[in-house]
Amino acid sequence: MDDLTGFQRDLLFVVAGQSEPAGVAIKDEIEEYYRKEIHYGRLYPNLDTLIDKGLLEKGKKDGRTNSYLITNRGRRELQARLDWERQYNA
Repeated sequence: MDDLTGFQRDLLFVVAGQSEPAGVAIKDEIEEYYRKEIHYGRLYPNLDTLIDKGLLEKGKKDGRTNSYLITNRGRRELQARLDWERQYNA
């Protein structure tokens, strides 16, 4: 996870916390957290990067809507990150 941006890590957490969300659902969640509009031109390239790294998979909900699913590797990476953060939260 050391090669991911903070935004990419946040996207990974959002996808992990939902059941195969569509891009719009991810966008809504991340906008709520960041308290600002996230443009699709930022969202989808970062989701594609997570797919390329084997942390997410992309599926189809219907002809126009993609869904996203965290992979086992993605879950392991998130858990490792949480474990690392706990070392410093006293």
